[in-house]
Amino acid sequence: MRKMLIADDNKQIVTIIEEYAKKEGFFVKAFYDGEDALTSALTQKYDVILLDVMMPKKDGFTICRTIRKNSTVPIIMVTARGEDFERIMGLDNGADDYIVKPFSPGEVMARVRAVLRRISEKNDMPGSHFSSGSLSVNLNEYTTQINETKISLTKKETDLLWTLVTNKNKVFSRDSLLSSLWGHDYYGDSRTVDSHIKRLRAKLDEVDHPDWEIKTIWGVGYKFEDLS
Repeated sequence: MRKMLIADDNKQIVTIIEEYAKKEGFFVKAFYDGEDALTSALTQKYDVILLDVMMPKKDGFTICRTIRKNSTVPIIMVTARGEDFERIMGLDNGADDYIVKPFSPGEVMARVRAVLRRISEKNDMPGSHFSSGSLSVNLNEYTTQINETKISLTKKETDLLWTLVTNKNKVFSRDSLLSSLWGHDYYGDSRTVDSHIKRLRAKLDEVDHPDWEIKTIWGVGYKFEDLS
């Protein structure tokens, strides 16, 4: 049975989501403050985690960031406000998706199904390790190296790099990257892709790599280019 962790200090919301999740075959553990939720997330195995942003003791961003240091479990952030900076902050901290309150429990479960489907499709891809010159990416372990130097990337940055490097010289539009990495029902815009590319480049550029680059194709999008 699949396991879901729900962390939200609103017990009414938790109860409603829990009822819907159980109907879809999930075993649910609910927590109403950040500390208890984080302890459980780090000591037990879950198939998906729903995290409210504003919670007592520890906020959702802190919990998400801490979990990502140890696990690639799918995380969906729940926020009471829809400002871009909160959405981007959640994704930057390693969340796979976000939901803005108020929402219907049906929407929550649709997002859960979409995230799990994307994870399943990725796991079904042939091969989980890819190298191009000095660059090596391992999607099973979510590790990236340039020569012998390990590069610390977030889960989403690794997914983005994997998509580009396994499709050498193919130009991806911002919309196609947004759709493939965040899902067709994601409500963000191309700025999300641009901000992730910017941070990804900054981390990769800490080590010289004259044999390849992530190139901007102005007016179109991005591609991984082999320069060797």
